[in-house]
Formats: sequence, C-alpha cells, structure tokens
Amino acid sequence: MKKSLISSILLSSVLAFSALTGCGSAAAEQTQTTTETAEAPAESAESTENADSTESTESSEAAAPAAEDGDKTITVGATPVPHAEILDNIVKEVLAEDGWELETVVFSDYVLPNTSLEEGELDANYFQTLGYMNQQNQDAGLHLTAVAGIHIEPMGIYSQKYKSLEELPDGASIGIPNDPDNGARGVDLLVQKGLLASNGGFGTDDNYTEDSLTNDKEANPHGYVITPLEAASLPLSLPDLDAATINGNYALEANLPATFPALDIEEFDAETTVKRTNFLVVKQGNEESEKTKALIKALQSEKVQNYIDETYKGAVITSFIDAE
Repeated sequence: MKKSLISSILLSSVLAFSALTGCGSAAAEQTQTTTETAEAPAESAESTENADSTESTESSEAAAPAAEDGDKTITVGATPVPHAEILDNIVKEVLAEDGWELETVVFSDYVLPNTSLEEGELDANYFQTLGYMNQQNQDAGLHLTAVAGIHIEPMGIYSQKYKSLEELPDGASIGIPNDPDNGARGVDLLVQKGLLASNGGFGTDDNYTEDSLTNDKEANPHGYVITPLEAASLPLSLPDLDAATINGNYALEANLPATFPALDIEEFDAETTVKRTNFLVVKQGNEESEKTKALIKALQSEKVQNYIDETYKGAVITSFIDAE
C-alpha cells in the first residue's frame, strides 16, 4: 500500500484512539478497525504507445481503467457504520462474483476520506451527502463527484434524559453538528418536529449563528440553547446535553437506537431524499472507469437492498438514485 495511504490510516487510528481514551466510546473502538481484504492497487501509469498521439488521446489513456492493467482490487474509503459494514459484509461478496477484490479503508472522521480520494490513495469513498461533498470541494479545493446514490441514514433527535420531545423543558440544551451542511440539517429537523418555529436565518445568513438562533425568540420561542459540536462527538456528549440531533451513522456506532431510541427522526420528500442520500463518490475523471461501474453495480444490487433492510430495520434505508 502506498506510504501516504498508510499515513492516512494511522492518522485515523490516532483520532479514534484519542476519542476512546478521552470518552470511553464504544464507537471509537470500532473506528480503529481498518479492514484490508487484499493488496492495495499498484501505481497506475498508463504508457502511450504512439509517440505522435494528441494531448486529448494521452489524457484519455491516463484516465483509462486500471483494470486494463490487470488490477482487480478496488480500494474504498468509508466510515465504520453502516458504510464499512455494508462494504465488507455484502458488497465484497457481490464484487467477488464478477472477479473483483474489495479493500475497505475505515476512517474515523469526515475529512480524511475526501483528501485521500483527492490524492489518489483511494478509488472511491462512500460516506457522504451531496451537500457535504460540494462544501468540501469548495472549501478545500477538491475535485470530487458523486456517481450513485446508495442509502439514507435518517438524522434523529436523541436524549438520555427524556423519553419524548414534549418532555424537553424550556431552555433545554440541544446539540447540533458544527459543520454547515449537517448543522443546517439538524436545525431543519428541529423545525420539522415543532421544537423551533423556524430556522431564523440559520444556514442562509452567514451572520446568523447558533447564538443568534438561541436568542431569537420568534424562531425559538422555548429558548432552547443550540449547541454546535463536532458530529462524531455528539453521542459522547449526549449525557451533558438535554438532546441532540445526531447523524444516523454516528448514532449506530454508539448503539443509540438500541439503548436510547430516537425521540423522532427525519421525514423525506422528493427534494430531501436527494439531499440526504449518501453517495458513492470518485475523483473527477473516473466516473466511467471499470472500477466505478463495478462499484455502482454491486452497491445498487438486490443483495445490498436486502442486507440493509434486514440488518438496520429502518435506521438505514436504501436510496438507489442517480447522481444529479
């Protein structure tokens, strides 16, 4: 495996270890596990047979599938639950039927899977929504593109102190993710469930912050203290909050649906289905590669549909849609 990929994996393990030692998180223990099912793909260096080829021909050959060189290993970055579980427990088997080997690299955060894909250390990643990917492309100068919708993890409102939304007192502290896309998603969920009257200007006005929403009596008549925290840390911080809006994958990692079931979860229409779907993502230029086509076929297969339905029982739902 490339040296830089090993570095990314080691860094992910350090991040997970830090969360474990600081908070005793069972989810963090999971994120330390990096699954490697085969040798990493060799360096792709297509040679140009015709020295007189045009620049466009050379570009086309450089982007040609590595499978033409006999490379049948596909390396995919993913967060642990449910993405890596889906890859290792069923997609690996489906790919093998067509002669492909799957190598899953597990990351404990949302940043490294994208930078590793940008740097060519991965063939694809599978963990994010279109909104998050687009934000990362813009903020970090990445060149990533979604190629297929796979599933939705409904965001839920969780609490260790209360059994229903009606029990939440005025002035309750409610955690939301601190990244722009998921933070706005958390606020939208609070509006959808009637805890907030509106989002004020959150997510649309750069000057309207979590503090603004906390103090906006019209949008927030109950005076809830809106508390932004890193998405992965919200399950660990739940004992210190009255409630929190938590992404489905992090809720599953922390076993929240079994121990502290969601007080309520997102509902979706046609627009929010696209917005909340987790997509298979590749670097621009690889949309039509043999590896990408094999991944799309496997991930959108009936076997994956059945696995998700039977394993997650509504905590994860399939969303086999085209990238738009």
